[in-house]
Amino acid sequence: LGENAALAYSLGEQIADKYPDRLQRADAVFRFVRDRVKYTPDIDQFDHEEFALNADELVTSIDQNGAGYGDCEDSAVLLAVMYKGAGYRSAIVVGSGHTAALVYLPDYKKATAVFELEGEPGWVWAEATGKNNPLGWVPKEFINAKLAAYEISAEAIAPVKPSTAPSAAIAQTGGGVSA
Repeated sequence: LGENAALAYSLGEQIADKYPDRLQRADAVFRFVRDRVKYTPDIDQFDHEEFALNADELVTSIDQNGAGYGDCEDSAVLLAVMYKGAGYRSAIVVGSGHTAALVYLPDYKKATAVFELEGEPGWVWAEATGKNNPLGWVPKEFINAKLAAYEISAEAIAPVKPSTAPSAAIAQTGGGVSA
């Protein structure tokens, strides 16, 4: 989560204080993001094909304007951070051309499908990009599909400095060039 998640994380904590029931709280976090983030493609908002807001940038916009604007990865990151603040394990899941969040809710019975992450079942899809989507609804193309998922943690990710060595060495050989 690091330094750019304080506002979104604390918003999750506030929702946790208001909703002691775990399932009601999970739904409240989901509805907050679904109802306040207006789906807007990156190209329309930033004039770039891909651009991701961090969770606090999106929450700041919601606080100031009553709504924020973002696409699937913006909503997913905000959901994952708020779920973490609300006391849940959460993850970011990436499929072909799409990003969503997963929340660990093994006792949630309303999900279209339940996912397994690193051998652990009970992960529920949180797809906040559609105005009528309920928590647990999964687009058909992501059921039984190969997906990449990363469980988020409260620890900051340490930046990695790029190597100064070239990524490939090119040397001339007999009659051509090899890499």
